Amino acid sequence: MPRALITGITGQDGQHLAEFLHEKGYEVFGLMKGQNNPKIGPLLAEFPYIRIVSGDLTDFASLVAAIRTVQPNEIYNLGAISFVAISFTQAELTSNVTGLGVLRMLEAIRLVGGEKDNPIRFYQASSSEMYGKVREIPQTELTAFHPRSPYGVAKVFGHHMTVNYRESYGLHASSGILFNHEGPRRGYEFVTRKISSSVARIKLGMQDKLLLGNLAAKRDWGYAGDYVKAMWLMLQQDKPDDYVIATGETHEITEFLQLAFECAGLGDWRKYVGQDKQYFRPAEVDLLVGDASKAEKTLGWKREVDFPALVEMMVRHDLDLEAKRAK
Repeated sequence: MPRALITGITGQDGQHLAEFLHEKGYEVFGLMKGQNNPKIGPLLAEFPYIRIVSGDLTDFASLVAAIRTVQPNEIYNLGAISFVAISFTQAELTSNVTGLGVLRMLEAIRLVGGEKDNPIRFYQASSSEMYGKVREIPQTELTAFHPRSPYGVAKVFGHHMTVNYRESYGLHASSGILFNHEGPRRGYEFVTRKISSSVARIKLGMQDKLLLGNLAAKRDWGYAGDYVKAMWLMLQQDKPDDYVIATGETHEITEFLQLAFECAGLGDWRKYVGQDKQYFRPAEVDLLVGDASKAEKTLGWKREVDFPALVEMMVRHDLDLEAKRAK
């Protein structure tokens, strides 16, 4: 039975990936820090097959110990301070976890090594936020980076460090440059989940208004459940490499709002949505759209859930969830 170690196991991607790997017959380990972590109980209640191992991306020794304990065939580094807005007020913490955490994990893998005939394979969760102020449209694996947030800067560091360890030490280390991927497991602080949950609460009479920041931002939105399959496919290749994972479509936040409010039968979103300066970033990323043709050709990957279906999935999930909470 192959063994996989996942950092960021409590996040959206970690949960989807754990589910996917378990169905593939993997023994799944999740790295979590701290004793009596309140997230462990809810996680194991939904995913009882996950085995928790202690470790912290800011503590090199704990990563070495975790790898030696688990002896994984594959490591998926999804752990990060991943909410872009927070990275502006917690830039040092973001750099330490999201950036230096990658270096610590790579060095721990280099030190432990794994089995001689079956070395550890490593996946780094890179991000479309690395492109920032985009140099070309659409963005590919060769597009220059111009990050516009401490989160994006930290991700660029982790991405280049992954390439460096691959080239310097021969590690089977691949990076997935994932564009925005959403779903019902998305955190409430992210704009798509904020919209779907607020729509549900407005529909049920539990909320009157929804306040957002920049409504003109355009993103390439896909379904997280589709994207974790690409992560796994990268580590099944003979040679490690970097891949853009995206839909190739771009949609404005107003389009997400329109579909979400229509799905709930609320009509024109403008009656319910306002803007608040506190939700604007100091430096905005206006447009992201990826070219995943390399992943489609080499990995055989393709997205299955389109944009309207994604929005409907999230809204219907939150309508059911808020209705249950209201009882």
